[in-house]
Amino acid sequence: MKTIPYDDKGAIRSRMTARRRELSPTLRASLSARAQARIMALPAFAEAAVVLLYSPVRGETATEALIDALWARGATVLLPRCRPEEPGCMDLACVSCAADLRPGSFGILEPDPARCPPLEDLQGGVRPDLAIIPGVAFDRSGMRLGMGAGYYDRLLAAPGMEHCLRLGLAYDFQIVTKLPREPWDCPMHIVISENETIEVAL
Repeated sequence: MKTIPYDDKGAIRSRMTARRRELSPTLRASLSARAQARIMALPAFAEAAVVLLYSPVRGETATEALIDALWARGATVLLPRCRPEEPGCMDLACVSCAADLRPGSFGILEPDPARCPPLEDLQGGVRPDLAIIPGVAFDRSGMRLGMGAGYYDRLLAAPGMEHCLRLGLAYDFQIVTKLPREPWDCPMHIVISENETIEVAL
């Protein structure tokens, strides 16, 4: 297989999204279950009162077991919702059950605006202790490559997010040796796959 230069973001995205599409539903479920079990074994997950998660799309690692575990112990679950009028921007909202979700932008399950108002102030109100973030690829220094629209770059840079523990969740093949670093990038503190828990010294 041809080696892709570490700074060729487009080629990395193409390869990683293709490999995700190649996963069978059975294998995707198995790998996701193993990765989620690793997260649930972390003290930071057990102790977190407010957790930001994501709804998987296009073969991303599943998060349903994490959400169910948090709901079962009464923790607050936050999910993002894209702003249709502001491309690249997301709001966060609390969700307490599956009925709070509906298909939104890009077909992603999002908090229903009729049931889940956006959090207005992450600094003074509810804010996550732990953020579990998807990505196209991660490297061993915690750098993340997304789809290129900057949604999570903006979210993680928002006031009130600076003390949140950032955890990247991916399949093992999505973890690479090195990714390019941009001035606006917000590296992960931990990267987890079905096979590894990588703690990053930031």
